[in-house]
Amino acid sequence: MIERYTLPEMGNLWTETYKLKTWLQVEIAVCEAQAELGYIPAQAVEEIKAKANFDPKRVLEIEAEVRHDVIAFLTNVNEYVGDAGRYIHLGLTSSDVLDTALGLQLVASLDLISQHLEELIQVIRLKAREHRYTVMTGRSHGIHAEPMTFGFKLAGWLAEVLRHQERLKVLRETIAVGKISGAVGTYANIEPRVEAIACEKLGLKADTASTQVISRDRHADYVQQLALVAASIERFAVEIRNLQRTDVLEVEEFFSKGQKGSSAMPHKRNPIRSERLTGMARLVRSHAGAALENVALWHERDISHSSVERVIFPDACILTHFMLVEITGLVKNLLVYPENMARNLNCYGGVVFSQKVLLALIDKGLNREEAYAIVQESAHTAWNKPEGDFHALITQNPRVTQNLSPAEIATCFDPQQHLRHLDQVYQRLGI
Repeated sequence: MIERYTLPEMGNLWTETYKLKTWLQVEIAVCEAQAELGYIPAQAVEEIKAKANFDPKRVLEIEAEVRHDVIAFLTNVNEYVGDAGRYIHLGLTSSDVLDTALGLQLVASLDLISQHLEELIQVIRLKAREHRYTVMTGRSHGIHAEPMTFGFKLAGWLAEVLRHQERLKVLRETIAVGKISGAVGTYANIEPRVEAIACEKLGLKADTASTQVISRDRHADYVQQLALVAASIERFAVEIRNLQRTDVLEVEEFFSKGQKGSSAMPHKRNPIRSERLTGMARLVRSHAGAALENVALWHERDISHSSVERVIFPDACILTHFMLVEITGLVKNLLVYPENMARNLNCYGGVVFSQKVLLALIDKGLNREEAYAIVQESAHTAWNKPEGDFHALITQNPRVTQNLSPAEIATCFDPQQHLRHLDQVYQRLGI
């Protein structure tokens, strides 16, 4: 008897052997349901459960002749079971087995993905707490904007991943469905009660209204949700790549002893894991498009979706799982350089504090256009010059000093003024 499968690592969930195990699991659940309703002998079901097995190689041998994967599987199972095998697959169509078993695979894969998503959540949470007060410059358009903290950047990542966690909970309900409803979904040769009992035994819900297949909007939703997770991981990876650039170097991927970055340049320490994650995200996103194409099948079913799903489901699940493991390790071991963050924050004499000066001048009665011109002139004079010093230019500008005291100017250049409300964000996230 094939025992229920526990959660192995992702690759095992998409092997041929595991797939056939889920097929057998569905067939046995249907036999059990039919026996409970008195349609087949209970003793025959016990015999089926005791003897049922399969040989993946033998299944392939039979399939090469009959050109039908489910018939080949059933033929091989009956070689083990004998006469009681005549009660297997009664009133079913192939898609009853295929789609219900696929639901089991997708649920098991999603549970593993959710498990690793939770690990990522905890790692980001800890890192955000650690760097709650690590001041750095925020950037927009790739240009220095205003002060923030590295912990706050990570808090944004945490909020995003928590949204994914909620989406995946809903997705599990959406995808955990089966169908045992026959050739066009009308239960012509099997009762809805069999479907209900069998699906309950499998931990699934019966589909509300199936055709020969479970409608593929559910499956498209599944792959799109994985693509969203991958897109967020890519966002984090791209951020790390940008912050690791030599002229920035505020964070860096952990570089192990003996690791080499370039065959030609011994100095190189490249963000290879982040780059790999960026590339993988492109693949997962491409599968979302293919899953959407699978929704529009002919009438009650064609098999144009089948060949696509043989690629996109294992690929998307394995890639997403791997990406979660990678980004979790990357964030956990990320090297953070607060000194470089402080250096970059204060380059060109702290031009990132320009808005505080602007608002202070407006508060003293200057109109916005006049105040903006004063501050912009000093900022642009300091901008991109080795000796540029925005702070010095502001403190020497009579149009500023006649309105702002030295203490008021100093307050404008205090990064803590930008951080005084961040505790509210941390409280929302429970950091």
